[in-house]
Amino acid sequence: MSAELLAGTPGWWAAYTAYLVLLAGTSVERFVELGVSVRNARWAFAQGGVETGRGHFPPMVALHTALIAACALEPLLAARPFITALAVPMAVLALGSQALRWWCIRTLGRRWNTRIVVVPGLSLVRRGPYRVLPHPNYVAVVVEGVALPLIASGWSTALVFSLLNAVLLLGFRIPAEERALAAAAPAEEPVR
Repeated sequence: MSAELLAGTPGWWAAYTAYLVLLAGTSVERFVELGVSVRNARWAFAQGGVETGRGHFPPMVALHTALIAACALEPLLAARPFITALAVPMAVLALGSQALRWWCIRTLGRRWNTRIVVVPGLSLVRRGPYRVLPHPNYVAVVVEGVALPLIASGWSTALVFSLLNAVLLLGFRIPAEERALAAAAPAEEPVR
């Protein structure tokens, strides 16, 4: 379907507007996360926390910012249709990823951060979602990176974000986090 045909479809514009509201809400949620992160970083540094992995953080911020922008632009510029049978389950997955993310934030409490700031000597958290997964927050990121664009049939955004996110997570972020946790954990406690 061409952009010209979509422009004359009121149902498409209603769906696109609702999608933009969801993306705006996601953006607001990110700013709330950043506020929590800044507060928690202050606490961690006051407790002797050490930050590692600074080099990969700016590309992560850029990628996550680009995700929201691409989600907004792809349906419009590529004339993607809103397919209810795809949009509804993807919206459920996107909201579920938010629930998982906030479960992680609540479980880690003051230890949660968007950066890798570890307080030496603290035992690892092994409750909540961390009972089952070593990095549940990244599961939320991966699911959201696929589901959020696919609400609006944004398969290009889902694919590109997923590939770049995999490089950052698997190549840099998770290994840096594992090293930081191993260095900071009490000697008798295995990291994984």
